[in-house]
Amino acid sequence: MTSTHLLGIRHHGPGSARAVAARLAELEPDVVLIEGPPEADALVELTEDPAMAPPVALLAYATDDVSRAAFWPFAVFSPEWQALAYAREAGIPVRFCDLPAANTFAAGPDEHGGPPGDPLAALAAAGGYDDPERWWDDVVESRRGDDNPFEVIAEAMTALREDEEPPRGNEARREAHMRSVLRRARKDGFENIAVVCGAWHVPALADPLPPASHDQAVLKGLPKRKVACTWVPWTHGRLAAASGYGAGVRSPGWYHHLFTTAEDVTTRWLAGVAAVLREEDLPVSTAHVIEAVRLSETLATLRGRSSAGLAEVTEATRSVLCGGDEVQVELVTRRLVVGERLGEVPDRVPQPPLAADLTATAKRLRLKKDPIVKELDLDLRTPGGLDRSKLLHRLRILGIEWGSREASARRNKGTFRETWALCWEPAFEVDLVAAAVHGTTVPSAATAAVRDTVGGTPPLDEVTTAVENCLLADLPEALPEALAALDARAAADADVARLMSALPALARATRYGNVRGTGTGALRAVADRMLDRICAGLPPATHGIDDDAAARMAQLVDGVHDATSLLGDDPKERWLAALARLAERPSLPPLLAGRLTRILLDAGLLDALDVELRLGRALTPGVAPSAGAAYVEGFFDGGALLLVHDEGLLRVIDAWLAAIHDDVFTEVLPLLRRTFGAFSGPEKRAIGHRATGLTGTAAVVAVAEELDEDRAERVLPVLATLLGVGA
Repeated sequence: MTSTHLLGIRHHGPGSARAVAARLAELEPDVVLIEGPPEADALVELTEDPAMAPPVALLAYATDDVSRAAFWPFAVFSPEWQALAYAREAGIPVRFCDLPAANTFAAGPDEHGGPPGDPLAALAAAGGYDDPERWWDDVVESRRGDDNPFEVIAEAMTALREDEEPPRGNEARREAHMRSVLRRARKDGFENIAVVCGAWHVPALADPLPPASHDQAVLKGLPKRKVACTWVPWTHGRLAAASGYGAGVRSPGWYHHLFTTAEDVTTRWLAGVAAVLREEDLPVSTAHVIEAVRLSETLATLRGRSSAGLAEVTEATRSVLCGGDEVQVELVTRRLVVGERLGEVPDRVPQPPLAADLTATAKRLRLKKDPIVKELDLDLRTPGGLDRSKLLHRLRILGIEWGSREASARRNKGTFRETWALCWEPAFEVDLVAAAVHGTTVPSAATAAVRDTVGGTPPLDEVTTAVENCLLADLPEALPEALAALDARAAADADVARLMSALPALARATRYGNVRGTGTGALRAVADRMLDRICAGLPPATHGIDDDAAARMAQLVDGVHDATSLLGDDPKERWLAALARLAERPSLPPLLAGRLTRILLDAGLLDALDVELRLGRALTPGVAPSAGAAYVEGFFDGGALLLVHDEGLLRVIDAWLAAIHDDVFTEVLPLLRRTFGAFSGPEKRAIGHRATGLTGTAAVVAVAEELDEDRAERVLPVLATLLGVGA
């Protein structure tokens, strides 16, 4: 006589997990069927490896299109993981019974489906709850008794599904396949069968089952795709991000605590909260923890709960331990309530060649896959630092952003240092599978990716970036093709703006040979030819452009100016000569003219008298104030210290401002605020101090002697009211 026990659960629930473990120990089944992809049956034995530590996930993907991929995450508090653990210890087989991923990935986007709405909402409403999650937590997840909840869950779900239409689409196929696996287990001679599945599916698997022919008709002719499946590490943060089958758990760290803590659950949790806050040097005493525990338990009693839940301990944390500071509460939520625990999988877990190469390389370079953002400072003069830099740059070429470049807080760092922010995401496992089309190792895949980028007729900036990437990532095999493509595109591109936007990256790349051991002679030759085209094309490119185009051109000029400093003295002299010729053109837009004047002054090609004359001409009464304001904006974009140290410039600006007519001043004011508002506070104070002395001390005294006391007295009552003093 075959007996089937249906254990309806919520995915990733500690109460469900505890109940499943207890019920399986009581039933002692011959086989366990678990909701999940049947392709993973061959991977079950890997869970016996001591190196397997949850959270982990099953990853399935279509081998011909890795964009069709899915995760099935498991935490230690997942009922499915506890079922796997029981089967491993009892030595009984496990079979996954959900619809194969091969069929799911072949289905169209409109063929997926699930339960209509939230099946728990009606039960929660009947129990007086407005939050279905809170109802389930109270009834199932937070329970710590030995009672069996599965019969009650089955009865509740059966009642819910009585009024619902029969499942359709993918939901109907999933349940049909679950029943077919159950029938197959019975046919194989298993007499005591346990099925661990989502609570919603329990009524569909209960006896009497529909005829096998019914399910065969539902599953007949389903399309298939070739699928690969493996285990990958997972994180609590990804469980909370609704990324993966059955995920979307709002508090995985809290659930882990509930499942792994047998006694003093509230006290131990709040002690952990205190530890997190103390790590940030926040004052939290033992008395704080005691009061927080008391408040949590009091709130639970007032709300009719048998023990304090997450809502109660969070409110106690906010009120007692954090003093109402939401920033501190957010810190606790991120560190504890969600948590960033990263699982581990054994080395013998099957991996695509590219992923295996990355794992081996990262292990050799001592780069740990950590879900918490960590700063990594690299010295490129050392072999270890250089190799780490190459690996991270190669991964970025492949679209895997394990590291992002950061500006370091440490000072006096030359081009021989890099700072990275590292953060590993489990989704990178899918990105590695997708990148495997380029090659089986990280260097070969990055080389092929660069070759694909420069092939055909890509935009000039993409080719320039590819060349820069070749040097950063040390890809000598791809560099000749990238340089040839760059030279060809630069020669054919007549758009000066595109040439100007591409040159800075190219100039930066010429410096990498110093510390990376890469020759950059050919690259410098391309940069020189590109600079010549820019110098020749600047005058026509700046003729007759509007204000917006002038602002964009000023930014491009700044970029090329900085780039020429990297190319050497001769290119910089040619560039400054071109700017000097351009600055003499009367048709130049005012903003760009002001910017060029400032660059030439900083380069020592203009003296203070020349600049005063140019400013005077741009700010004469015959020139529209808006044009003068644009000239000033371009000139002072490089900083305001000139006004502090050069009294002549300050007098010119002061006289121009004083001469602007009241009717026009409101129109010019936004431009002025954009210019002078960008100055730092100390710069503004220094300019103001210098401006007060422009007219001399005697004039200031004269102004003070001409004070109209009657008008001044009218202000006193208003000031008294504002200051809160007597009239």
